[in-house]
Amino acid sequence: MLFILKKYIGSLLMPLPLLLILGFIGIILLWFTRWQKSGKVCVSISVIAVTLLSIQPISDSLLAPTEGSFDKRYELITTNPPEHVDYIVVLGGGFTYNPDWSPSSNLLNNSLPRITEGIRLYLKYPGSKLIFTGGKASSSISSAEVAAMVAQSLGVPAEDTIALTEPKDTQEEAFEVERIIGKTPFLLVTSANHLPRAITIFTKRGMHPLPAPANQLAIKSALNPWEKYIPSASYLSHSERAWYELLGSIWFSLKPDNTQKSQDPLLTPEAVEAE
Repeated sequence: MLFILKKYIGSLLMPLPLLLILGFIGIILLWFTRWQKSGKVCVSISVIAVTLLSIQPISDSLLAPTEGSFDKRYELITTNPPEHVDYIVVLGGGFTYNPDWSPSSNLLNNSLPRITEGIRLYLKYPGSKLIFTGGKASSSISSAEVAAMVAQSLGVPAEDTIALTEPKDTQEEAFEVERIIGKTPFLLVTSANHLPRAITIFTKRGMHPLPAPANQLAIKSALNPWEKYIPSASYLSHSERAWYELLGSIWFSLKPDNTQKSQDPLLTPEAVEAE
C-alpha cells in the first residue's frame, strides 16, 4: 500500500503534472471567480515553467549534476578494472508486457539502455552472470523477467541470467542482490542519473558495486540552435529525471530501511536455480 501511495504522490509531484495542476487552478480562477490576478499568475507560471524546462540548456543544466562523474562509460571511470567479473547487476526500469511485440519493445524509458549496457559488459567479461531486478507492478510478468527475455533474445544463454522478481525499489533490489552474491564485488548497471543514489544504497549494506553507468542524457556535445532552443518533450523528460532523483534522494533519507533488519542467509546462484 505504501509503495502504491508513493508512486501516485511521486507522479503528481513531477514537473508536468504539477504545473498542469497549477495551470488548471489558474483557469478555474479566471473563469469562475473574481480572483483574476491570481488566475493570471497561476497560468503564466505554468506556461513559462513548462517552456523553460523543455529547452535543452536549462533541462540539461538541471540533469548534469545528477549524473556527475558517471557521464562516461564504465571503462572511462574505472581506474583499476578487474580482470574477471562474476556478476553484472542490471537494475529494473520502465516496462510493459505484450507477448505480440518484439522483446525489446516491452522495455520503456530508461530500461533498454540499461539492458544493452549490461549485455555489452557481459560480452566483455565471459563467464559472468547477468542479474536483473524488478517486480511486477500491474503487469502479469515482472520487469526482471522481461529484461531476461530481452537478453536471451539477443543471444545471452538462459543459464547466465538470474531474474529477481520481488524488488519494488532500489533498497529492495540491494537486499535481494545481497542474498544472491553476498559481498562479492560486482558491476552495477543503471542510469547515470540514478547511479549516485544506487551506489549509496548498495554500499550502505557493505556491498562492493563497481559503477557501470548507462543511459547518459545530459548533452554536452554540439547541437544545432533549433535543437537547443525550441521546446521539446524529450528535454522536458530530462528535467523530470533531475526532479525525480531529487525526490528519490529525499525519500531515501526519510524512509526506514526495513531490509537491514533481515537476517536471511545468503543464497548462492546454485541454490536459486534449485528452487
